Amino acid sequence: MIDKEINLSDTQTAFQYKTDSNLKISKFVFSLFKYDFLVKYGPAITSFCLKIGLPIKGLIKKTVFSQFCGGENIDECNATVDNIWKYNVGAILDYSVEGEGSEQSFEANADEIKNIISKTKGKQQYPFCVFKPSGIASISLLEKVDSGQKLEQNELDNYYKTRKRFETLCETAANNNVKLFIDAEESWIQNSVDNFANEMMRKFNTNEAVIFNTVQLYRKGRVEFITECIEDARKNKYYLGFKLVRGAYIEKEWNRAALKGYENPIHNNKFNCDTDFNNALKICFENRDIVSICAGTHNENSSLMLCNMMNEAGIDNNDKRFWFAQLYGMSDTISFNLASHGYNVAKYLPYGPIQAVMPYLGRRARENSSMAGQMGRELNAITAELKRRNL
Repeated sequence: MIDKEINLSDTQTAFQYKTDSNLKISKFVFSLFKYDFLVKYGPAITSFCLKIGLPIKGLIKKTVFSQFCGGENIDECNATVDNIWKYNVGAILDYSVEGEGSEQSFEANADEIKNIISKTKGKQQYPFCVFKPSGIASISLLEKVDSGQKLEQNELDNYYKTRKRFETLCETAANNNVKLFIDAEESWIQNSVDNFANEMMRKFNTNEAVIFNTVQLYRKGRVEFITECIEDARKNKYYLGFKLVRGAYIEKEWNRAALKGYENPIHNNKFNCDTDFNNALKICFENRDIVSICAGTHNENSSLMLCNMMNEAGIDNNDKRFWFAQLYGMSDTISFNLASHGYNVAKYLPYGPIQAVMPYLGRRARENSSMAGQMGRELNAITAELKRRNL
């Protein structure tokens, strides 16, 4: 039976890390997401204003940026990391500056990830590091590889450089005993990412799961992909790490499939997506002798389902094979309440120069406005806590 004491509606525990003024700012930020114009055009307008030097940086930093990001650099994140760690919630530093398409920018991003690994190794408050493949690799190059097109010599050279960056990051993490997430990408380049990830897991996950691949369960066929990976891991005797998420590129996937006339790779409805996510959780849990899981979800039912499976199997809440993760600034009712019961929980904590992370903040705004009920849940929880505090 599930631990009946877990109450994901406990706003006092959920927002204990926020001051009164922080909580009021959170309400203001989420209230903005109900305006379609701001969600659609706000990030681009803000980027333009920052580019031409209008004095809005301070306002942005104190509102939307502070809600979802830790700082403009690693050192600025320290206060946020220390604050949430008081409540046993770890941080996953996420350098959210996207690659500019040049080898120089890809190398610079890879160097920053190595810097994160170096600065966080051996520190409990940083249970994972992460990198986004499109930050260290050309999307057009990976797309060409995925489609089976022949590469020109210069493209082949860049592909080998990309592969080297993947391997160097994974090797650096393994050598420093730091667990590393490889984030997911759009479906048309994900096969290349999966191939890299599987190769790295075979090489470095010989004693435990150090390298984790991210699987988006809003895509059709990903449960079968997980099953195939498990079969390969058993055959070749290595460990698997999976971060399970629903997915973040739904509109882009729909639009591209319609434009190019191929079958939409995304599930047609939320029920099928939820079913696949929960089935993936079950399959990974059943193979926990070789699989470690991070449930990267803002869904209460899926979170409680994993708690339930652990409890029924007599597994300690803090078993290091099982983690929960949410984005910083969202779903605190899940994160802090689970952490208060001893479960392993971490927050994705993006950072980077404000102008450079505007694309990330734009995605957060669109997700909150389009994700069924998400904005309402966040606002309701914040409002309830403000009322409890008599504010």
